Amino acid sequence: MPATPSAPTGTHQDLQFHQADPAQQQAELAAGLQATPASVSPKFFYDRLGSHLFDAITELPEYYPTRTEAAIFGQWLPDMAARLPARAVWIDLGAGSCAKAARLFGTVRPAAYLPVDISAAYLSQALEPLRREHPDLPMLGIGQDFSVQWALPAPAVHWLERLGLRGAPRCVFYPGSSIGNFGPDEALRLLRDAHAVCRQGGAGSGLLIGVDRVKAPEVLEPAYDDALGVTAAFNRNLLLHVNRQLGSDFDPAAWDHVAFYNRIESRIEMHLSARSPQTVSWPGGSRRFAAGERIHTEHSYKWEPAAFADLLQRAGFATPLHWTDARGWFSVFWAPA
Repeated sequence: MPATPSAPTGTHQDLQFHQADPAQQQAELAAGLQATPASVSPKFFYDRLGSHLFDAITELPEYYPTRTEAAIFGQWLPDMAARLPARAVWIDLGAGSCAKAARLFGTVRPAAYLPVDISAAYLSQALEPLRREHPDLPMLGIGQDFSVQWALPAPAVHWLERLGLRGAPRCVFYPGSSIGNFGPDEALRLLRDAHAVCRQGGAGSGLLIGVDRVKAPEVLEPAYDDALGVTAAFNRNLLLHVNRQLGSDFDPAAWDHVAFYNRIESRIEMHLSARSPQTVSWPGGSRRFAAGERIHTEHSYKWEPAAFADLLQRAGFATPLHWTDARGWFSVFWAPA
C-alpha cells in the first residue's frame, strides 16, 4: 500500500502508514547497538512472530496484568459504561489481536472501531473474524507507529466524516499498561497526543487506559521471566527481526534473557546478555560484546495511582477516575478530555 493512502470508501477497510524508510531503521538500529550501553527499541519485538509470542505471554500464569485488567473490566464495566460516551468512535492503541476491545463491544456499543498497531499484517489478520462477528460495526484498521508522534491520519478522519461520525465523541482505548513502555516524559508526550485526538471529537470524549501499579518484585519479576521461557523467546526473537532489518548476524542462542525490577526507576527492565565474547557484524559496522554484556530491549514503568492521575492532568485531561482490583495490583483510568 502507499505510505499515504487515500481515504477508504467502505465500512470495513485497512490503512497502512507504518512503512519506515529501511535506511532510517538501519541507522536507528546501528546507533542503538553501538551505544553504551547497547539498546534496541521495543517496537522491534513486534514482527509477525513477536506479536504471536506476546499473545502467548498474556496466557501465562505468571503474567498477571492481562487477567487482572480483565477482572477489573468484568467487575466494573457497567459503572465504566455509565461514564463513557454513548455511540463513541473507539480508537484502540496497540490493538494487537483486538481481543480486549472486542470483549467490551456488547456493553459499550461503539459507533465505529479504529484499531491502531505497528504490525499492519497482524492487525489485518486479527480483524477478519471480528468483522464477521460484528458485520454492522464499521472498522478501519490502521497500521501506524505511534511511539514517536501520533495523530489520527487524515484518511481516517475523512472515513469517519463519510460515515457521519467526524463529530462523534471519541474514546481512545489503551489497555494492558503498554504506557509503561514509555518513560515519564515520553508517556506525557503520548498522552498529550491522545488528548488532542480526543478533543477533535464530540462532547464526552476521553481516554480509557490500563496502568500497572507498583508492587513487590516477587510478583513483578516472574511476569517478565516465566518458567516456560515464552518471554525469553519473545526477547530473543527481537534479534531475528534485527537481523532481517539490519543485515546483522546475531545468533539468538548465544544470548540470555534477563529481567529484573529497578526500584529506583520504578520499572521492570528486560535485557539480552551475551553468553560469551562475540562480535556481531552488519553492513558498514560491527560491535564486540564481552561475556555478560547486555542489550537493553525494554522497560516497563509501574505507577502509583496518584502519580499517574497527575500525569493525565498534565497532559490536559480533566480529573480522572480509576477502578482497581481487590489487591490493588492494576488500575483502569477514565480521563475525560
